Formats: sequence, C-alpha cells, structure tokens
Amino acid sequence: MRADDRRALAFEAARMYYEDARTMEAIASRLRVSRSTVSRLLSDAREEGIVRISLHAPGARRVSDLQEELSALHGVRAIVVPSPREQSEHDRLSAVAAAGAEVVSALVQPDSVIGLAWGTTIAALVGALEPRPLPGLSIVQLNGAINAAGAGLPYVSAMLARAADSWGARVHLFPVPAFFDYPETREALWRERSVRQVLALQSRCRLAVFGVGAFDAEVPSHVHTSDYLSAEDVRSLRADGAVGDVCTVFLRADGTWRPVRMNARGSGPSPEALARIPRRVLVAAGPRKAVPLRAALLSGCATDLVVDEVTAARLMQLG
Repeated sequence: MRADDRRALAFEAARMYYEDARTMEAIASRLRVSRSTVSRLLSDAREEGIVRISLHAPGARRVSDLQEELSALHGVRAIVVPSPREQSEHDRLSAVAAAGAEVVSALVQPDSVIGLAWGTTIAALVGALEPRPLPGLSIVQLNGAINAAGAGLPYVSAMLARAADSWGARVHLFPVPAFFDYPETREALWRERSVRQVLALQSRCRLAVFGVGAFDAEVPSHVHTSDYLSAEDVRSLRADGAVGDVCTVFLRADGTWRPVRMNARGSGPSPEALARIPRRVLVAAGPRKAVPLRAALLSGCATDLVVDEVTAARLMQLG
C-alpha cells in the first residue's frame, strides 16, 4: 500500500474511532481489514500527527475560566489557585500564600521601594518567599500596628525582618497605632518629621502587597482578633456598613470607605492612596472573605489578585 493511501486509511480509521466513537471491530468491518490493522492505523495516526491528544487535569479549565472572568469583571490580573472544596482553610491559605510569593518575587525589583501591609495572609506569604538578594531594595510598612495594649509592633517587625532577610532589603517601620483614639491625634502625629519621612517613602512605592480582612474569616484576620477593635468599634463599623478592611481601612460592600467613621482614626493608606502605586497585589484565601474581597476590588485598590478557586467562584457569584 502506498504511503499516501495508508495515511488516508489511518485518517479514516481515526475519524471513526475518535469522532464517531466506533469500536475497533466495527471499523475493521467497515474498512475490510483486521482488528490488529485498525490498531496499527490508529497508532500511525498518532505518530504522524493526524491525531493529537491532550490531557487536562481535573478543574484546570475551571481555574482558567475563573481567571479570565475575574480579570474581565474587575480589571485585574487574576491568579486563581486550584483548591478542592474539601481542602482545609489552613492548607488553602498556604497554597495561596505560596502562589502570592511567586507573583511578588517576579515583580519586586532592585533599587525600589515595596510596601507591605501586615496580617495573617501576608505573614504566610512572607514565610513562603525564596531568598533572592535585591540590592538597594527598601521595605516600608504600610499601616500602623500598635494595638490598645501597646503591643503589635513586634509581630509586624518580625514579619518585615523575615522579608528583609529573603531579599537583603532595608526595613522602614511605621511605629504608630493601627487605630488612634482620636482623629486629632492622628492629624497631629502626621505633622511629625519622623512620621512624614515614612509617609513620603510610602508614596515612593512601586509595588504594594496586602490582604483583605474579614470579621468572620475561617482563618482569623489578625486585626480582628488581637486587641485592635473594641466592642464599641465593632458596633460602629457594623452600623456604618463595613464588611472588612484593606490595610486597616474599612470598606463597605460597594467599595466605599469615606462614610465609615472609624477610618478617620486609622493609619493605613486609603484605596485612593493605594491607587497611586503602579502595582498592587491583593492576596486572599477563604470563601468568607468573598464579600470584603469584592468590596476591595470595587474600590480599585488592586491591580493584581491572587485567590483560591473556591473563593474565586464565590466572588463571581456575587457579581
């Protein structure tokens, strides 16, 4: 049999097998050849590229679709991390943190300034960083961390020091309360030269990395569990419609933040201030964060999103 005739026969056998779902016996009868010949024809079809077979891991298409849908809906570069529903919340957080660390490592550059917020998710991300020396890199703390008990700064200092060790960077702490007792106190302190220097460095950031806080997250948000909010604070936030926070600035479900009275006492950058930073990576894990995550995206505070599959699906349901 000529080579062209055999290729034509291989194509016909492959068409009937893969498109028509016929058995080898049925194909052999139709082509008037033996079953073993059909098997060889199908093998030839694969070897010559007449048939190309590709495999897709379960859920791969879903993740790809979610990334495209989130990017189109919210105007961000979305990375969706595969996450089965039965996965524990701690494992889900670890997977998202590892993916976030890869994204941040690809974006951070020597001789630049990166702003880091603090919290459970970002601490996990920093713990997943691979060492990579970056000469001239400065890390600046984006929001104050001192709580009502006068603590909090050691937690943040340790987190930032770990990031600095990974990158060989210099750290600039922001040693102010996460929330002031009075707006006037914040305004007065904002005039101090030492504080103005940190604020100026924040304004020079080319990259910011932060998470989103929720009142009832499965893995508790640090700001909601570590003596930062009094019962009266929580009542005030609920009354103002707050659903969560970004950099300790509280957001309502529609992404607005100015009507939330407590923000007048906060030390973190508003979504408006964050929007002046060219690249802003928002990292989130856990479906209970879907509502505040949507609020954060509506506020325009992020250019990049790293999120687990389950939370991404919930986010798309919210619209």
